[in-house]
Amino acid sequence: MALPENFGTDLARGIGAIALYAIVGLVLMLIGFYAIDWTTPGKLSDLVRAGRPNAVIVTASGMVSMALIIVVAIFFSASDLTAGLITSVVYGLIGIIAQVLAVRTLEWVTKLDVGSTIEDERFAPASVVVAAVHIALGLIVAVAIS
Repeated sequence: MALPENFGTDLARGIGAIALYAIVGLVLMLIGFYAIDWTTPGKLSDLVRAGRPNAVIVTASGMVSMALIIVVAIFFSASDLTAGLITSVVYGLIGIIAQVLAVRTLEWVTKLDVGSTIEDERFAPASVVVAAVHIALGLIVAVAIS
């Protein structure tokens, strides 16, 4: 039983593509984290390290919503590797911006005091609402990309 003629070349290209998309995804996740951290009252990364439960909930939901956006941006990128990487980055960045703006707008409209909520040392039910908003808007933006 012999392997197809271009098996090695195709395998190497596939591994390279996986590595490049993983790097793009990681960079976009980092940008997404810092976008959430920068636009949320309080320093999320410090609050998460301090074990503030509401900050953990809001941060985790924000990261899940960013991942949804990035996964869909990668999934619907062009079949050509270079074009696919470029469209993934562009769609991912636009998705992150749209997500941050939408969540902040919704928080402003609903008058949720996110700063006080995430700094609280005890669980606050409002953090679940903020988390739900993050995930719901992440889904909406992800579908808009597709």
